[in-house]
Parts: sequence; C-alpha cells; structure tokens
Amino acid sequence: MKKQLNDSITNKVYEYRVLARLSQRELAEQVGVSKQTIFVMEKGNYVPSLILAYRIAKFFNVDIDEIFQYVEDGGTNNEES
Repeated sequence: MKKQLNDSITNKVYEYRVLARLSQRELAEQVGVSKQTIFVMEKGNYVPSLILAYRIAKFFNVDIDEIFQYVEDGGTNNEES
C-alpha cells in the first residue's frame, strides 16, 4: 500500500510583487501568464510549473528557493535551522 504524501510548495510571490510595486497584471505580463494565475498562486491555490517558478525567480533576480519553499509531509520544510 502506498503512503499518501502531503508535501506542498509555499511561495512569497505576493511579498516580492508588492515590494517591487507591481500589479498582478504587470507581473503576469512579465512572466508570460494570466493575472488569474498570479492571483491563485499568491493565494496558495496553485503550484506553478518548474519553468514558471524559475521565470518568476529570474524576474526578481533571486534564487528560486528565496520565493518558493518545499514543505515536506508533516509540516517541516527542507531548510536547515
């Protein structure tokens, strides 16, 4: 029987977008997606493809793990304390 994993990805897209003083529409245009995609990503209801995650990180000129964090099953993330 397979174990059900509840791993997830959290993000700081909202924080980076606001600090850059961009609207959802402006960020969406820069990374090639719809405003709705940015909206649902910021709400935590959408996990972007790896390509989109890299586009967003590149746009903000940061490493991908500065914006997107992997959270392992059980609520602990992969970063060392």
